Amino acid sequence: MRIPTPKLRPWQWCLLAGLAAGVALTLLSERLVLPLFAGDGGPEPGELVILSGRDDGYGNQRQALVDQWNALHPRNPARIEEIAAVADAQRSEMVARAQGKGQGDADIYNLDVTWTAEFASQGYIRELDGAETSGFLPAPLQTCRYGGHLWALPFNTDAGLLYYREKVVGDRAPTSWPQLVAAVQKADGATAGYAGQLADYEGLTVNALEAIWAAGGDVVDGEGHVVIDSPEAQRGLTNLATGLQPGPPQVILPDSLNFDEQAATQAFAEGKVLFMRNWPVAHRTLDPPASADSTAVLDFAVARLPGPSALGGQNLAISAHSKRPRAARELIEFLTSERSQQILFERGGFAATREIVYRDAAVTSRYRYAPTLLESIRSARTRPVTPHYAQFSETFRAVVRQALSDGGRLPADAKPRLEAALKGYKR
Repeated sequence: MRIPTPKLRPWQWCLLAGLAAGVALTLLSERLVLPLFAGDGGPEPGELVILSGRDDGYGNQRQALVDQWNALHPRNPARIEEIAAVADAQRSEMVARAQGKGQGDADIYNLDVTWTAEFASQGYIRELDGAETSGFLPAPLQTCRYGGHLWALPFNTDAGLLYYREKVVGDRAPTSWPQLVAAVQKADGATAGYAGQLADYEGLTVNALEAIWAAGGDVVDGEGHVVIDSPEAQRGLTNLATGLQPGPPQVILPDSLNFDEQAATQAFAEGKVLFMRNWPVAHRTLDPPASADSTAVLDFAVARLPGPSALGGQNLAISAHSKRPRAARELIEFLTSERSQQILFERGGFAATREIVYRDAAVTSRYRYAPTLLESIRSARTRPVTPHYAQFSETFRAVVRQALSDGGRLPADAKPRLEAALKGYKR
């Protein structure tokens, strides 16, 4: 039986056409919107967790940036979960979380620059190939690469500076270790010439590497070979050992063997030494910005170290277990953007990973060391890149301490021990 077609008046046809168009537009809008959050390409909704060490800058600026993100991205609220302040403990907890042994999942790890290789090789983080990297300083960006891939973006960077008493030393800082020793020999009124961080922690690794580099040597060459037995590397260790010997003049303050960054800063502030190797954070302690609650004024200046600095800093990487990798990537890009980097440096004191920030008048007026720091970052060197960096650093420190107790002479098994540590073996 044929079903008759209903007869509709003109206004009824217009109504049906409008309803059909509305349905079509609704379906079209859903097809345009839904993929942004559920399909391919858009950020997945839900909370993002950043696992990080303590914020040591001014005014908790990392949290301030996260607050900005949250205001702009209500579908992806983020929070910072702070863990241990000590770097070794941070790494241990992050590794445990990456292996599924911790409570809760993190979406983003704030990694020390020396951990990228380990987290990448173990599959703890996701590749970031294709991310926009223009504008970053080359040295910090390089610490985000491993095995030909990009695994992170640089959050903040760091490089060592040489602090010195300008009225005693003069306006020209030494540019080599022999020049520094000569300046100590000419000066009076200090307990010793120089303070570094030679306690048995990562500070000793950094200080010993810098001493070897300043003498023209190396520990691991560009091809991954251990070359600590070269004459130049031995000279660097001898410079440290000789400097620790009793004076006069006493070149290196013997207490440096037990110093971390804070202890060295205190010794310099008390006038016990003419020179100090330290990170820029010491400058903020010795000569805080006008907005800080301090009126302390010390007579000192800063210069580049008498050799390359070890590069410091932290990188942001996406956890391999994150359920929101696209959203996490957008958050990382936000936190490492030019504006965010400017805020972190100007207001928080974190060394920016983008060169343009160092040209900002507000930054250079607030932190007088900024131009010198930029030069130090440009010439800084990375510590040996290995998935087993923690083991290598521990072994290297043991070798250095033996050398310092024996006039700078390496133990006979130094090279094979370091070669094994680079590969993750114990000897």
